[in-house]
Amino acid sequence: MATINFGGVPETVITRDEFPLQKALDLLKDETIAVIGYGVQGPGQALNMRDNGFHVIVGQRAGTPSWDRAIKDGWVPGESLFSIEEAAEKGTIICNLLSDAGQIALWPTLQKYLTPGKTLYFSHGFGITFNDQTGIVPAQDIDVILVAPKGSGTSLRRLFVAGGGLNSSFAVFQDATGKAYEKAIAMGIGVGSGYLFETDFKKEVYSDLTGERGVLMGALAGIIEAQYQVLRQRGHSPSEAFNETVEELTQSLVPLVGENGMDWMFGNCSVTAQRGALDWKGKFRDATLPVLNDLYDSVASGAEARRTIERGSTPNYRSELEAELKEVRDSELWQTGATVRELRSRTSENVEA
Repeated sequence: MATINFGGVPETVITRDEFPLQKALDLLKDETIAVIGYGVQGPGQALNMRDNGFHVIVGQRAGTPSWDRAIKDGWVPGESLFSIEEAAEKGTIICNLLSDAGQIALWPTLQKYLTPGKTLYFSHGFGITFNDQTGIVPAQDIDVILVAPKGSGTSLRRLFVAGGGLNSSFAVFQDATGKAYEKAIAMGIGVGSGYLFETDFKKEVYSDLTGERGVLMGALAGIIEAQYQVLRQRGHSPSEAFNETVEELTQSLVPLVGENGMDWMFGNCSVTAQRGALDWKGKFRDATLPVLNDLYDSVASGAEARRTIERGSTPNYRSELEAELKEVRDSELWQTGATVRELRSRTSENVEA
C-alpha cells in the first residue's frame, strides 16, 4: 500500500508497485473468472483480464448483439463463451456486469450457482446497497467484492491497450473465505486499474449516482442548454452559441483542465477570462450547492434507485427513452453540434491529406 496526499488529505491506495500483476495472477491461478454480461463494462474487463493471463470465460445470451460482439472479440462458443447459466456454473468468481435492471431480473437464476466459497463480483454497488428494492441478498457463505473503474468499459480498454490504466475503487461487502480483500485487489489489478482506492458499496453507489446526475451528465447537460438558450435569445447565431458553449469546452478547456488543473487553466488565459471565471465561479457554486445537496439526499434515501427501477422495468421504457433522446437529438442545440462535428471531421481529413 502507498499513502498519497490528495489535496492535503493522506489516503491509502494500492498501486501496481505494491501489488504487481504477477502477485494477482498467483493469487487467482486456480480461479475461473466468469464475466456475466458483455455490454458496457463486460468487454473491457474481460479482454483486459484475458490479455493479462487470467482464466476468463464469458456468459451471455446466445443470439444477441452482445453474443455476436463477444465472438468478434475472440471468445469461442463452448470454450470461452457460454450461456449465462453455464458460465455461472463453471465460474468460481462470478462477475455480475449486467445492467442494474438485468441484475435484478437475473438474480433468482444466478443465486443458484453461488455455491459456498465462490466469489460474487460487482462493478457497481447498486444491487447490494438497495437490496430492499432489488432483492439481491447473497448467502453468507460466499465472498462479495467490488471493483469499480472510474470510467466506461471502452475507456478502460483503450487505456489498457495504450499501456496505461483507469483508476478504480474497490470494496469488500462480505468476506466468507478470509481472502476477499486480496481477491478484490487482484481483480482490480487484473482488469487494468492504474491505482485502487478503498471504499464501501454504499459510498461507491452514492457518489456514482450523484456524479452522473450532477456534474458528469445531468448538471453539465442542463447548464449547456441554459447558456445556449441565453445566447440564442440575445441574438447570437446557432454556431456561435454552440462554439462558445460546447465546442471550446470539449475540444480545448476540458482536456487542458484534465492535464494541468483548473488553476493552470486560470493562469493561462486572458485577464478578461481570468477575472470573469474567478468572479463568477462562486455564484455558480452557491447556486448549485442546494440542488446537489437535494440530489445527494434523494440518492441516500433510495428515491433515485426506486425511480430507476420503476422506470427501467416498464414495458415501454425503450420506446419512451428513444422519444426522449430524439427530442434532445433533434433540438437546435445538438443539431448544430452535429454540423460542427462534421466540419471538425472534414478539417481533420484535410490536415491528414
